[in-house]
Amino acid sequence: MGDTLEFSDIYQEVKGSWNDGRLRFSKQNVVYKSSKTGKVDNIQAGELNMAQWRRVCLGHGIKLGTNSGLVYKYDGFRDTDFEKISEFFKSNYKVELTEKDMCVKGWNWGTAKFSGPLLSFEVNDSTAFEVPLSNVSQCATGKNEVTLEFHQNDDTEVSLMEVRFYVPPSQTDERQDPVEAFAENVLCKADVIQATGDAVCIFKELQCLTPRGRYDIRIYPTFLHLHGKTFDYKIPYTTVLRLFLLPHKDQRQMFFVISLDPPIKQGQTRYHFLILLFSKEEDLSLTLNMSEEDVERRFEGKLSKNMSGSLYEMVSRVMKSLVNRKITVPGNFQGHSGAQCITCSYKASSGLLYPLERGFIYVHKPPVHLRFEEISCVNFARGTTTTRSFDFEIETKQGNQYTFSSIEREEYGKLFDFVNAKKLNIKNRGFKEGMKGKIDEYSDSDDDQHDAYLERMKAEGKIREEGNDSEESDGESDESFNPGEEDDDIAEEYDSNASASDSSDDGDDSDDDGSKKKKVKKAKVVKEKKERKPRKEKKRKDTGGPKRPMSAYMLWLNASRERIKSENPGISITEISKKAGEMWRQLGKDDKEEWDIKAGEAKRQYDKAKKEYKESGAGAAAAAAAAAAATSTSSSKKESKKSGGKKEEKKRKSSGGDKEKERGGANDSFKSREFIETSEESSSDSERKSKSKRKKESDEEEEAVSTPASSEEESD
Repeated sequence: MGDTLEFSDIYQEVKGSWNDGRLRFSKQNVVYKSSKTGKVDNIQAGELNMAQWRRVCLGHGIKLGTNSGLVYKYDGFRDTDFEKISEFFKSNYKVELTEKDMCVKGWNWGTAKFSGPLLSFEVNDSTAFEVPLSNVSQCATGKNEVTLEFHQNDDTEVSLMEVRFYVPPSQTDERQDPVEAFAENVLCKADVIQATGDAVCIFKELQCLTPRGRYDIRIYPTFLHLHGKTFDYKIPYTTVLRLFLLPHKDQRQMFFVISLDPPIKQGQTRYHFLILLFSKEEDLSLTLNMSEEDVERRFEGKLSKNMSGSLYEMVSRVMKSLVNRKITVPGNFQGHSGAQCITCSYKASSGLLYPLERGFIYVHKPPVHLRFEEISCVNFARGTTTTRSFDFEIETKQGNQYTFSSIEREEYGKLFDFVNAKKLNIKNRGFKEGMKGKIDEYSDSDDDQHDAYLERMKAEGKIREEGNDSEESDGESDESFNPGEEDDDIAEEYDSNASASDSSDDGDDSDDDGSKKKKVKKAKVVKEKKERKPRKEKKRKDTGGPKRPMSAYMLWLNASRERIKSENPGISITEISKKAGEMWRQLGKDDKEEWDIKAGEAKRQYDKAKKEYKESGAGAAAAAAAAAAATSTSSSKKESKKSGGKKEEKKRKSSGGDKEKERGGANDSFKSREFIETSEESSSDSERKSKSKRKKESDEEEEAVSTPASSEEESD
């Protein structure tokens, strides 16, 4: 047999809920670590004095007792584990693992025995059930009965609220009331907070972020008392899991975070973290309400009667000494700005993410603490709103996902190196790295590291560039709308005609007149238009055909919609779909199978109807009609485009002639005698041409008026 025995999926009952974890037996100690909270039970081998093997609801369980009176219970063992555990206990702990039978008669009349922190109810010397007295929140007495109330656990669907014990009057000892004796035994071990005596110290008007407000914090030997204007909270030190001291990004403030399990309650709100905010410049002189001997004996030099320093240092020192837990501070991580945290958003609220040596913590609304051992993988994702930021996603082994968004792009390299150094599984590693079979995927080397996010960003940039190029080419070839194109064509046509007429009429003498400046003007370069790609014809929907069948989910939704509305009055349409999605996911395979069968039957009917519809020829006729409609619309568009082009050409010619006249009139004062003679001849020629042109147009108009509308359309 080896030096250790390890078991996974071992459960520990905590206030009515089962928390799984790992249990290890070694020669020096027994260690159990909860997977949910990370809390560690460490039992030294020399402290063990009792071990019992019992049949429980989750197979078999072990009950361990210590010399200090503490009891630990772990369930989830197999029947075959008894022999090796018993042999290990004998050889290493010198403790015999005894089998203990539980009473299953169901009697409610028996004997109540107080053994350490447990109240055991026994029937015929066999244990029927046990009540951990640390779960008792209140104890009330009556004439012949005692009522125990319990702390509630939010993680359980069903919670035990109270238990009543009937205590018969004693016939032997009349000096002590048995009811009072029962209640005293319960209260001495119960987790009932009674503010007796003076506080060790008081911190006035501390700023608290969760729960929000300013509170006076009174430090008692066994619990912490938050006193505010509206609410009071009493927090036992046994519920404190961890302490964090985190510097703010502005380097002028400090966060002091207290992790609680179970959380404090305010109505229906649960606060798993107590977050205090301090200014670094605020100092305090503190005097403990204890004698120097008591301080030395109780805190063993960790605290002194008179202390002074920064306020956050005083609070953290006192809490560390009373709770007896280490204070967690940020590790070696430094962001782009030199701070030990990253600005980000979680659930539409801005906050700070602190990479720690063994996890991540986000403050402050809502606070989140994630340990590395409960993280399944992390993912670097592109920001949804802008490329200047990215998202950091964390997925836990329980299937929960936390997305920290709007992280500055400059923080990516630092955060990626940190995650890689901690050997966390990165979800979006590249294809090349996924092909490496034998090489460790958590490699710490930066030389061979494939930056998946950077490669993704480059690829998306290429896609965007190609998209922009294609949009530009489509814009050049598109003739349907280009506002400045017609004016440019007119100007180019006019300039070329003007230069041709000047060169034919004037020859070399035209270089000396005022039109020289207009000749210097550069002609516009006309880009060659790319050929337009033929558009793909859209498939016309066949409205006469059978409708597609609904899926199993849609069939179930139609049948359950009214029931959801009746169970949730006033629910909106979007909330109905969300609620229906949750209910559908929670349905079992047997319930879904009924709707799958109905969906399959609907699919078969649809296939049959579609086949009959095609065979009847209705589908082909509908497709031909749709194609004919498409061709008629396209031909009408072409005709309208042609007629519009003719009208535009007429306008250009008429406007060009007017402009020529204006230009000629403006330059008459600068013309020589020879030029005037030639211009008169040319003007007479142009007048004759224009008269003949006008006469031709008038003849065409008369012919058009005399022609009926039908024949005019045919000629067009």
